[in-house]
Amino acid sequence: MTATPHNGLGRKDVEMTESGSTMAEAPAAKVAPVALYELSRLERTFTKGSVSVKAVRGVDLVINVGEMVSLEGPSGSGKTTLLQLLGALDSPTGGSIRFEDRDLSAMSDKDLTKLRAEEIGFVFQHFNLIPTLTAAENVAIAMFPNHVRSRERLARAKELLDQVGLAPRMGHLPSRLSGGEQQRVAIARALANHPSVIIADEPTGNLDTDTAKEVMVTLNGLRSSAGVTIVIATHDEDVARFTDRRIRMRDGKIREDSAA
Repeated sequence: MTATPHNGLGRKDVEMTESGSTMAEAPAAKVAPVALYELSRLERTFTKGSVSVKAVRGVDLVINVGEMVSLEGPSGSGKTTLLQLLGALDSPTGGSIRFEDRDLSAMSDKDLTKLRAEEIGFVFQHFNLIPTLTAAENVAIAMFPNHVRSRERLARAKELLDQVGLAPRMGHLPSRLSGGEQQRVAIARALANHPSVIIADEPTGNLDTDTAKEVMVTLNGLRSSAGVTIVIATHDEDVARFTDRRIRMRDGKIREDSAA
């Protein structure tokens, strides 16, 4: 006798025999990647007077949910411009960029502002912390535009600072924190509104080698625990090695796209 269960991922196929029952577990089905970003023939041209500079030229790219991706290249390669387009901080002059199947080019300024506040977290080379606010207050303030209640903001800030190992330092001003600690506060702030993606522009650029490694370990751990996609622009080979995928740019084009 054979009993066939309903179809479904992760379910077991149960084969019943006359001598008893034998459990034969089917191989787990691979989950198909889900696209977070889809870029098609993306262009960004800057024009001043009669001079035009193509910073991004015909880029085709898919970044999937949960990936940790590095954008690499020399100055002028287009990686920073591409990062700004991914962060909805700039608009393309050609092609398309879709985020969670929404065309960013077709969205109003109001909708883009809402998108950045709710779904994209930012980490910069310069930590951009408010010097008169404590670590917890710097994280909590990111939730203010989304009308989160004060008590909930503080609770969320404490939770995130604990996750990045700064629970004992949450009452300290930035001036009393090391560079690595300030960047971890910035990472916690980037996660405050449960974003789908973190856009990080040279996040270790102002840090020494050991501290940079600590920050990357923190980012990688949070990528897994928070289920967030991370896109990093970097010149640092050691930082790029932490990522799943390395995208190298030159002259506004992707020249190489490979696993790290």
